[in-house]
Amino acid sequence: MKYLYVLLLMLTNSMVFSQTRYVMVIHGGAGTILKENMTPDQESAFREALTQALQAGYTQLQAGKSSLDAVEAAILVMEDNPLFNAGKGAVFTHEGKNELDAAVMWGPTRAAGAIAGVTTIRNPIKAARAVMEQSEHVMLTGKGAEAFASSKGLEIVDPSYFWTENRWKALERALKQDSLKTQLDHDGNKQSTNPALTNDYKYGTVGAVALDRDGHLAAGTSTGGMTNKQYGRIGDAPIIGAGTYANERVAISCTGWGEFFIRGIAAYDVAAQMEYSNTPVAQAALAVIEKIGSMGGDGGMIALDDRGNMAMPFNTAGMYRGAITESGEIEIAIYK
Repeated sequence: MKYLYVLLLMLTNSMVFSQTRYVMVIHGGAGTILKENMTPDQESAFREALTQALQAGYTQLQAGKSSLDAVEAAILVMEDNPLFNAGKGAVFTHEGKNELDAAVMWGPTRAAGAIAGVTTIRNPIKAARAVMEQSEHVMLTGKGAEAFASSKGLEIVDPSYFWTENRWKALERALKQDSLKTQLDHDGNKQSTNPALTNDYKYGTVGAVALDRDGHLAAGTSTGGMTNKQYGRIGDAPIIGAGTYANERVAISCTGWGEFFIRGIAAYDVAAQMEYSNTPVAQAALAVIEKIGSMGGDGGMIALDDRGNMAMPFNTAGMYRGAITESGEIEIAIYK
């Protein structure tokens, strides 16, 4: 494999198997995140954003609110921050649009809600929760999801709200690379490749998992998908069991190359290993990331069990991630 999973296991275990009880874990995307490519100001901004998200979720937990409230609060912070590929910072599709996906799951009852392919809902995570709590469905997409969100009083914005210069430039770079590849692959023996499927244009999902005072778990994930994605593509984030999952024992949120997380049923696989083989959360999560890697995909995940043990394995150069303990101690990490 490209990266050493043994090292990942050591790093993960050093955090998971301590006596520390974690109550919330978050991620802000995985990919080729290298310290040498990050200015001090950029790194500081990401660390501050992750800290704010953790504090928002922790405030809910300290007030006796549910883990679902905490997950929503943390993700809202990241959706409103253009640093992340979710909400305000969403990437652009091949057609120059921002199409957003999100999901939430409530562990005790395994209730779930998701929305996909929306362009006017300011905070997709709120819409996903509304689907779970105020409809008989699990997933709504496109215009139907937007009409539903509007009918429930959620904030609807003009699509221009999601426009950011950095994301637009990323699309322009992807389109240029796509054009060059098409020109080079002229001999009929090579398959033209969408750069969104071959580099870090595919990364950037945000997510949160939390454990509340009642011992209940919840998970949530929100994303703008892939830069230059085409044909109404939907990734793993809004698919229950692929990018998002929670039951009474564990909560998981994933980030990375969605097609592989879907094919590997990644989030549910962690829960299944824990249920059927009594595998510890760190071992189960790492095994799934190893499987994703063996299939040719990459990315990472966060997982939190009902005893407050957490795991954050990934097989990329970095993953924006953070956790907060029961006592309020915050841990933030970016690089491997």
